[in-house]
Amino acid sequence: MPRLDVVLVNPCSRPQVYQSLGATLTAIENPVWAGLMATFCRTHGLSVAVIDAEAEGLGHDAVAERVKELNPVLAAVVVYGHQPSASTQIMTASGQVATAIKETTPDQPVLMLGGHVAALPERTLREERTDYVAAGEGLYTLVALVEALKTPVPALSQVPGLFCRDGGVIRQTAGKPLVTDLDGTMPGIAWDLLPMPRYRAHNWHCLDGSARQPYAALYTTLGCPYHCSFCCIQAPFKAGEEAAGNKKTANSYRAWSPDAVIAQIDTLVNTYGVRNIKIADEMFVLNRKHITGICDRIIARGYDLNIWAYTRIDTIKDGMLPKLKAAGFNWLAVGIEAGADRVRADVDKQFDQDQVFRVVSDIRAAGINVIGNYIFGLPEDDLDTMQSTLDMAVELNCEFSNFYSAMAYPGSPLYTLAVERNLPLPATWTGYSQHSRDCLPLPTRYLPAREVLRFRDAAFQRFYTGVDYLRMVGEKFGDGTVADIRRMTAHTLDRDLLTGKLAVPPTLLPRDDGMARQRDAGVVQLGVR
Repeated sequence: MPRLDVVLVNPCSRPQVYQSLGATLTAIENPVWAGLMATFCRTHGLSVAVIDAEAEGLGHDAVAERVKELNPVLAAVVVYGHQPSASTQIMTASGQVATAIKETTPDQPVLMLGGHVAALPERTLREERTDYVAAGEGLYTLVALVEALKTPVPALSQVPGLFCRDGGVIRQTAGKPLVTDLDGTMPGIAWDLLPMPRYRAHNWHCLDGSARQPYAALYTTLGCPYHCSFCCIQAPFKAGEEAAGNKKTANSYRAWSPDAVIAQIDTLVNTYGVRNIKIADEMFVLNRKHITGICDRIIARGYDLNIWAYTRIDTIKDGMLPKLKAAGFNWLAVGIEAGADRVRADVDKQFDQDQVFRVVSDIRAAGINVIGNYIFGLPEDDLDTMQSTLDMAVELNCEFSNFYSAMAYPGSPLYTLAVERNLPLPATWTGYSQHSRDCLPLPTRYLPAREVLRFRDAAFQRFYTGVDYLRMVGEKFGDGTVADIRRMTAHTLDRDLLTGKLAVPPTLLPRDDGMARQRDAGVVQLGVR
């Protein structure tokens, strides 16, 4: 029997990242990238297995034992979370599982790949118990590395986008451009390799009381055409292009055809009985032709789905919303970010207040629930502007709201700024999690990190215990939902920064004339007003 080529590992990180929230409230999401990588490997003739330690609740040692039993040519630890910023959050667990594999089977070759890894490839190779690190998306690297390791003398220099050790020196090979033929080489997720009954939707996804399982997440596009300074989504795409010699990064945004997307949904509905679906695209509501093609196919099949997806205030066009609702899009997550124009403009979110209220009203008028996404502690934030953000959230009174602290995620322009200005960054990767006990946000030009985190946590409680909010969800979803919300707010997050266990100097972002930073197709101004 031929030896298994590759095992893709999704580490278990929920307890570290979410504290008590991870037990029942957070989603248990299928590893989208691991599933896509499995398909890519299969289309290139490789045999694949996936270990989803997150879904199965497997500790690092248990994963290592399973890898030992499977004895693959390559074990690949996939460092991607529920969304781009979650890649760094799970890096602690990813490093632990890589270490466990090497301690259990020292000769087992290990590769690490993913968004965080692409942002910090050399550091990852220096600090972690991994033999190899992939730049960029890592798909071509993964396949070529397996093929090289199957030869008596692996020609690692021929593996694209690879970081490896050569004695005490780190070597990097030239890369390949991004995968463009999505339908042909990666037509969907390898659902048959995943423990599908274990996945569950977010608590808010089913506020109407419907069952949270089964559940699935999938991409219909990759990348993003936008370049918000607080976002790290471009890290794997930019790294891949630069490794291929393209210093001026191409647009990372690519799409599967509507036919390929509906084929995946057909499988989810008809094979696994899935109704709750997350469209994981960083920006789904963007291309009218793409959206219409997918919605028309769902509507034609008569599926009764409960879907959510991301949008921006300025990407919703006339006529989109009724079609989305008819196809089963019951939730749209909207990046509102801040309640002050100057704060949004500073991070490339240039739309006015009236537009925010108008678009949210239009979404709700179409029968679609709104998830408002807000960030406290953006570079231009002070106490007054953060209060404006909270006031806007209370006035909009969305069916659900996410309150974040601004983080300098590796791969984002804010991270580059923080490193260059020697600002305090989390000492551990879990410190980049919004909900971890060692969470450490970025300071603003006016406030230290401690005040940002204190305001964020108080804002969460203020919103979800508000009389108007509880009345609205009670009228819309019923008394059971109100009880669920109250159980959610009963969870108290331990914060070392607020109790003094995490000591950082009260540093502020510099308030000077700023600096210009070359990025992708142009220049973005950070700190310039």
